[in-house]
Amino acid sequence: MKNVIFLAPPAAGKGTFSDYLVKNFGYAHYSTGDILRERAKNDTELAELLRSGGLVNDDEMMRLIEDVLKNHDQNVPFILDGIPRTLQQAKKLDIILNSLGIIDIVAVYIDVDKDILVDRVVGRRICPQCHRSYNVKLEGFQPLEEGICDDCKTPLIQREDDNLESFLKRYQAFIESTYPIVSYYKEKGSLKVVSNNELSQTSAFENLRGVVK
Repeated sequence: MKNVIFLAPPAAGKGTFSDYLVKNFGYAHYSTGDILRERAKNDTELAELLRSGGLVNDDEMMRLIEDVLKNHDQNVPFILDGIPRTLQQAKKLDIILNSLGIIDIVAVYIDVDKDILVDRVVGRRICPQCHRSYNVKLEGFQPLEEGICDDCKTPLIQREDDNLESFLKRYQAFIESTYPIVSYYKEKGSLKVVSNNELSQTSAFENLRGVVK
C-alpha cells in the first residue's frame, strides 16, 4: 500500500477517509490538526489561533512532521492529514521524505463542492475519545443516540472552529495557499483525485482503495 498525502478543503472528509484506511488496511494516521489541538490544551496562544481559524507557521509544522516521520515504522503505510498546506511545505516535505528514503507516496485530492462543505461543517460532531466523526444535519451520518458516540458511548463535541465564519476563513486560506499544491503534485505525476460529493461514500471508498494500492 502507498503512503498517502491527503489534500482537501476543510470538512471534505479527510478524517472519514483516514479512518477507512486505518481500519481496513492498517495505516498509521498522522493528523496535524489532532496533534496541534492536543498541544493547544496547554498553550493559550495556540488555542486562540486555532479557534480563529489561523494557521501555524511553516517552520514549526515541518519540524513537527519530520520528528513524526523519523520515528515511524516504514513497514507500516502512513497517512499525512493536514500537511502540506502550502507549496513551500510541499517542497520541504519532499526533501524530508527523500532524506528518510520514503518514496512510495500518492497525493490524494478530495474534491467536494463548496456548498456541500458549508452544510457539513456546521453539523459536524466529533467523539473526543475515538475521534469518529458524525453529522447531525445529514441522514446516514447521525449517531444512533443523539449526542452519543455509537462506538464508545462518549458524549460528542462540536469543535470550536466548526462555525461558518471560521470555515469561510479556512476555505479562503485553502484556495490561496493549499490549492496550488494540487498543480504541484499533478506536475510530479503523483496526484490522484477522489470525489466526495455524494452522501453515500461507497463509490468514494472504492476509488480511494484503487489509488492507494
